[in-house]
Amino acid sequence: MTTTTTAADRAAGALLGLACGDAAGVPYEFASAPYDPRRGPEMIGGGLGPYAPGEWSDDTQMAMCIARVAASDVPIDSPEGLDAIAQGFLDWLQGGASDVGTQTRQVLSALHRDDGHPGLAVRMTAVAAELHARSGRTGGNGALMRTAPVALAFPDDPGRMARAARSIAELTHADPLAGDSCVLWCEAIRRSVVDGVRGRPEHGLELLPAGRREAWAPLADGTWRSGAPASLSPNGFTVTALFAALHAVEQAASAEGPTETFRAGIAAAVALGDDTDTIAAITGSLLGTWTGAEEIPQEWADVVHGWPGYDGPGLVTLSQEIAR
Repeated sequence: MTTTTTAADRAAGALLGLACGDAAGVPYEFASAPYDPRRGPEMIGGGLGPYAPGEWSDDTQMAMCIARVAASDVPIDSPEGLDAIAQGFLDWLQGGASDVGTQTRQVLSALHRDDGHPGLAVRMTAVAAELHARSGRTGGNGALMRTAPVALAFPDDPGRMARAARSIAELTHADPLAGDSCVLWCEAIRRSVVDGVRGRPEHGLELLPAGRREAWAPLADGTWRSGAPASLSPNGFTVTALFAALHAVEQAASAEGPTETFRAGIAAAVALGDDTDTIAAITGSLLGTWTGAEEIPQEWADVVHGWPGYDGPGLVTLSQEIAR
């Protein structure tokens, strides 16, 4: 299906959709508030923060560290760009983090007194790799949740986008599955923005190294749906998180009208339970490109806000700066 929105509106939808999904999922994270499917998700705040109504969490906070570099004159895949993103993560940890994932905290805490000299990204990636070698458990959803801005940085170069997505994932999450997840989700977003179609993560399978594609056979053949939605919670693992968000996207596909499509997808993400803000954020980042920013529920776009001092219109402007 081809949309009638503009590419600029679809790109803005990626950031605004991410943030609105995040803030709509915040109140229900790990059942911190009971979820009533008859009412649907509401931006009532609370959650694990506690957060103000409409305030986004670490999912969007970390994405902003990437987006602000993407909006600058420094390519996010250059050594300087990766250093700037890594420094943004450290600044966020010390001055803006309302919640921090376990793996992310382990990596960033090892560098919180880093001198800021060139090569910070290399050092951060090395710490993440050492953690993976020691524990074998660095496949959390913390890289996937923040990856959407990467898709906007290289709209006409999917190969470069895929390499950047993996490099930025590896700053904190060394498990190749985390990098794969980011590549697949970014390609779904990129294709939606550029081509005006309903992009899907399986469109990115050819961007994975040949030896990695077999790990994603359930995505290619659709067998991931077996047992869904019960098999999609808990969803802290990056693969489960991707399939949980894809399940929510699919539940929304038959809704009537773009605004209801977005609303239905976020409701389906929250209804899965567990890490509701993250799954809804991932879902929203793709659904926002399907519907465009203008069709995201206005009552959500009007109140969404968060670190480092942005609101809904600010996210739209930021997406325009990335495009430039």
